[in-house]
Amino acid sequence: MSLRDRLTEAMKTAMRAKDDITLATVRQVRSVVKNREIELKSELDDQGIGEVIASLVKQRRESIRMFAEAGRNDLAEKEERELQILLGFLPEQLTREEIAALVDRIVVESGAQGTKDMGRVMKLVMPHVAGRADGKLVNEAVRDRLSAA
Repeated sequence: MSLRDRLTEAMKTAMRAKDDITLATVRQVRSVVKNREIELKSELDDQGIGEVIASLVKQRRESIRMFAEAGRNDLAEKEERELQILLGFLPEQLTREEIAALVDRIVVESGAQGTKDMGRVMKLVMPHVAGRADGKLVNEAVRDRLSAA
């Protein structure tokens, strides 16, 4: 089942169950996808929809951090629930250890020597982790590995 179909089914299920948070979250994803399609003048495939969801996940994580810092735990909890719903549509996320192993392999294959090669390594790593890892975690893993080199 395509990601678009999964979103449609999740929306229908949420409507039947009167699950307002899931319904609102899925509708937002569908809206952002539709806007991106209008912008690009073409229909998004599963990878494109996954990228949209990944950007929404990133926004939720930032919102959670900001709400927690401001002491707005009620809003942070709402964002956390939305984050969990969004993560359900993405492939299983990579662990820090899996990211580190991938970064190690690519650094060795590319012959990267130090932090000056960070951009080149990031460009090689990102296609392997697209939708499966937060770019911030990947950046930290690459920086740590190249600093030790």
